[in-house]
Amino acid sequence: MLNFIIGAVAVVCITIVSASGSFMPTHYLDPWDPSYAGRFTDPRVKIASQALLAPNGHNMQPWIIKLDPNDQNVFYLFGDPDRKTSEIDPLARQFTISQGAFLEYARLAAQNLGYTASIMLFPAGEYDTAGSTDSIKQKPVAKVILSPKTNLAENPLQKALFLPDTNRAPYQADLLTAAQIKTLNSLNTDQAIKLQILQDKTNVGKIKPLARQAMEIETGVHRINALNNTLLRVNEYQKNSSPWGFSLDSQGSSGIMLHITQALLTVVPSLNSEASARDLVLKNTRTALDNTPAYLMISSTTNTRTSQVKTGMLYSRLVLTAQNSGLVMQPLSQCLEEYPEMKECYMEIYQDFANRGETIQMLARIGKPTLAAPRSMRRQVMDLIQ
Repeated sequence: MLNFIIGAVAVVCITIVSASGSFMPTHYLDPWDPSYAGRFTDPRVKIASQALLAPNGHNMQPWIIKLDPNDQNVFYLFGDPDRKTSEIDPLARQFTISQGAFLEYARLAAQNLGYTASIMLFPAGEYDTAGSTDSIKQKPVAKVILSPKTNLAENPLQKALFLPDTNRAPYQADLLTAAQIKTLNSLNTDQAIKLQILQDKTNVGKIKPLARQAMEIETGVHRINALNNTLLRVNEYQKNSSPWGFSLDSQGSSGIMLHITQALLTVVPSLNSEASARDLVLKNTRTALDNTPAYLMISSTTNTRTSQVKTGMLYSRLVLTAQNSGLVMQPLSQCLEEYPEMKECYMEIYQDFANRGETIQMLARIGKPTLAAPRSMRRQVMDLIQ
């Protein structure tokens, strides 16, 4: 009997390990290693290898790098139109914000590697407001020019570059200090961009139900659930072969339970039904919002592609600086999305928080973490190079 039990347990363990792929090397985490850039000789590739850790919508990593064949100190950033998520971002606004997030990480990565990066936005003009594929392909988001840095002092944000940019766990109840707020506010030097840090009871009380309502709306839209399902990587094989989108560890699973869940969803995919996925997301959202002391909001006086890119650059600076202050963040921009089902929620947040003519570009929760966040999947840098 004992031998039978031992044998049965062994079979179960082997099945879990095999289905989950837990024995596999985690190549999808390679870029998080600070030594990863050392695999490459071209400084432009080195910089891109760290910049790809930047925050980005739906973890689509929608970036293309084109190396200037005539100048080894120049590269161009293009958006990758094949990585748009039009179901939730029909005007490619979040897609463009993600370009700015990459550029700010590139600026810091260049400093880490001994260069100064001069960034020229939209050198051939902005791509169109519809975010058409042809326009995005033809017009670079930025031209980046590198020059050797004369001051080689270590940047205080260097270590933060290799920390996860998003923490979905509950936050501690502590409000941000006056010093923390002052530091974060000082990062915004553009008069056309407005940064608000909201932690008073009135504004927190307005944002919480809006954020919850927006998630309820989004998880009730079938085409968006279908998109999210295609982006879910349920085992280590999928994480390595398609290292973008979502994984179970980013949704809160860890340790042996992560591999058990991965194995179950691999063997029985129907367990990840639309209803069960929705229930899990809404449960996690409620827990997160119930444990959020503060929010930050970024608005712009115009809604040009340039202002969207600048929003992404500011958001990256905020993420990295917050981490140095013991704070973490999570975007909550569902209620800012421009698809029809979100219209009521969209109009309500604009009524409460936007002046006439302003565009609210980003909303995020911010606070002290209760749990460490997992590192998200990342593509290899050469997958970005064209």
